Amino acid sequence: MLHKNLKPFPKDFLWGASTSAYQVEGANLEDGKGPSVQDVKVIPEGTSDLTVCADHYHRYKEDIALMAEMGFKTYRFSISWSRILPNGTGEVNPKGIEFYNNVINECLKYNIEPLVTMFHFDLPQALEERGGWEKRESIDWFVNFAKVMFENFGDRVKYWLTINEQNVLILSGDIIGTTKLTGPDKYKSLYQQNHHMLVAQAKAMALCHEMVPGGKIGPAPNISLAYPASCKPEDQLAAQNLNAIRNWLYLDMAVYGKYNNLAWAFMEERNATPVIEEGDMEILANGHPDFIGFNYYSTATVKWCPENIEETFGHDQQKTRMEPGVYLGAANENLPHTDFGWEIDPMGFRATMREMYSRYRLPMIVTENGLGAYDKLTEDGKVHDQYRIEYLRKHIEQIKLAITDGVEMMGYCPWSAIDLISTHEGMVKRYGFIYVDRDEFDLKTLDRYRKDSFYWYKKVIASNGEDLSD
Repeated sequence: MLHKNLKPFPKDFLWGASTSAYQVEGANLEDGKGPSVQDVKVIPEGTSDLTVCADHYHRYKEDIALMAEMGFKTYRFSISWSRILPNGTGEVNPKGIEFYNNVINECLKYNIEPLVTMFHFDLPQALEERGGWEKRESIDWFVNFAKVMFENFGDRVKYWLTINEQNVLILSGDIIGTTKLTGPDKYKSLYQQNHHMLVAQAKAMALCHEMVPGGKIGPAPNISLAYPASCKPEDQLAAQNLNAIRNWLYLDMAVYGKYNNLAWAFMEERNATPVIEEGDMEILANGHPDFIGFNYYSTATVKWCPENIEETFGHDQQKTRMEPGVYLGAANENLPHTDFGWEIDPMGFRATMREMYSRYRLPMIVTENGLGAYDKLTEDGKVHDQYRIEYLRKHIEQIKLAITDGVEMMGYCPWSAIDLISTHEGMVKRYGFIYVDRDEFDLKTLDRYRKDSFYWYKKVIASNGEDLSD
């Protein structure tokens, strides 16, 4: 609907940005840190490894000072499981505790609220070798990790996110380097892993409420609302299928503690229903998130998929996986694309927020949203990223429209605060407000430079989203 009078952003709106440990910190085997699955995966040819990244591990004070200069109200970062527990369980690494204490305290020095992601694609390799998330014991591993975090950081961290993009881990693990399953049994394995993550998440949410006074916690899936490719009824069914499998399975469980019926039917058809042990459903029903964090980059478009088709659509990072008899990804000719082939859909952002809020009625915070681009540093130390400003402006405008629609939005943390290693494209694909002087393999100076978007976002935050002009 069209609104003549727009509601303002809430006075306590959490403006900030996001990073993840394995993509920004570097020091991947330093000060007692154990290897994660990201440290041992095969690096795509032509992209850099994770030993240095943006060197945030050694430069966090400089980086957080720059975030404070922008006016951040919150900083969303993840804690590396294997930096805290090098073997995933057992002995705690005091240097890891010290590092994250320092990061948290540095944030609080500038009145920046830490928003901590507990798990962001970086399972300790030691646990992967013990069977990873497919093992029932993974629930206890994660809850133990949560307990260590709450004990050490819960006095100062009041906002927590459980598992970053669990749906991407299940649906696209081969792309992000966490899953290499093939063959007819892959669905059974994946959805058993998924069930263990869901139970672990619910137990961690309950534990947070028990151990962290005033603590708030929620999930952080990647939500891409699915459009039907046409007004054909069968395309509408395909869109409902993808929405259930990609989106509502994860949020229905996080919020209601119940398996989505369409997603369950999909698992039944593929002989992939998980083993559910006695007490699991009670645990899942008692998770009770306080809010929903979600990552949004674009929508998806699908059409009906016959059983005998082998076509897929789109860039490797964004393509909607074809599921015979369920859905087939289709191009949306109404949308422009980024340099990396990702569709840009700000209005779909509003549609996604509206749909989520109508289903779950919980406060929501955007935990990722951004534009990856080939940024260039000029000789005088400038980065003119007007394309990023335009992208973010159009998405922030849609948040304000969603708020006027009655959606309860509590914050916006675009990806990313600072340039970091993109999971698939390496350093060449930059997202940050802060430029890091390094190339794919040449570390150069690692100096920080404020992009044009840095100054623009500073003005946006200072005006609480009212001034989006250049």
